[in-house]
Amino acid sequence: VDQVRLPLIGRWGQRRSWLWLVGVLVMAAVIFLGTVDPAGALYMVAVAAIVVGIAGATFDIIIDAYRIELLQPHQLGAGSGMSQYGWRIGAAASGALALVLAQRHGWTAAYFACAAFALPAMLVGLWMGEPARHREPAKPHGALQAIIAYFSPLTEFLRREGAVVVLAFVLIHKIGDTLANLTLRLLFADLGFSNDEIAFYDVGIGFIALLVGIFVGGIVYERLGMKRSVLISLVLMAISNFSFAALAAVGHSNLGMAAAVGFENFASGMGGVTVVAYLSALCNLRFTASQYALLSALASIAGRFITGTTVGSLIEAIGYVNFYVLTTLIALPGVFLFWFMIRSGLADVSIGSAGKESA
Repeated sequence: VDQVRLPLIGRWGQRRSWLWLVGVLVMAAVIFLGTVDPAGALYMVAVAAIVVGIAGATFDIIIDAYRIELLQPHQLGAGSGMSQYGWRIGAAASGALALVLAQRHGWTAAYFACAAFALPAMLVGLWMGEPARHREPAKPHGALQAIIAYFSPLTEFLRREGAVVVLAFVLIHKIGDTLANLTLRLLFADLGFSNDEIAFYDVGIGFIALLVGIFVGGIVYERLGMKRSVLISLVLMAISNFSFAALAAVGHSNLGMAAAVGFENFASGMGGVTVVAYLSALCNLRFTASQYALLSALASIAGRFITGTTVGSLIEAIGYVNFYVLTTLIALPGVFLFWFMIRSGLADVSIGSAGKESA
């Protein structure tokens, strides 16, 4: 999506043409998934689900690239906050709508309705136009240059000063948070919380706290700047893991659950805004989609290797309190590494053109 110019609709701009094409593909894939009968053609359901996954992931990448190139560096915090709002509210709205329609009109109608949720992003492209900050990469001439161009987003990033340190931070900063979140429902069940209590405190209060955290994250990024806002968010996310150690020590307490869940979701919402804005600023405007996709994938890769079974075995061995204390300690290297990046200047020199006002 960075390198290939689409025929016909490509004249409307690289970002918008891909946004519209993949948006249509997402809608078609979701509709196709809704029309396939699992009882009669299970393999077709699998194919449809894979197509939805690929199209949806590509759509996310294009939307992120469009957001980064549309905004000025000082707007990245607010922009990532708005995208978080859209993602969270859209996920909740589509899920609720699907259940309501499926109950009354069947799952096919539900999938058809949910396909329409791709339209707002496509309409934004129509309304806002092609991002002014978009930079076209150099066009390759010949097979060798095409191969070199394919790896250019990665090689350009690795040539930056402190690139290895930055990538190490991106890789490790979410490990503690990932470990903690894998086991929260298990903790609530073992502490004797009812489904009603979990629904009210974890889903209800947690969702509200998350939205508040997103709002505060956008403000903090704007007021304090990238480096301090990211560092504060990392500290809060680490401490939020310790709040579940306290809940595990106290036992069944509605007030304790509300405090722990509220704090964790607030910290996650704030961190989601500031860290996403930081990852956005790391991108080179010639390779926005490719580099942001690589960075976001690297940030979540630890979660692909950590399973609930592995974590469950660890909890059985050391207990909930020690486990959540451990997740807090595991989060600290990411905090100290980013502090080192600030002190050494790497947090500044590693920023890409997307994070520079003159870009």
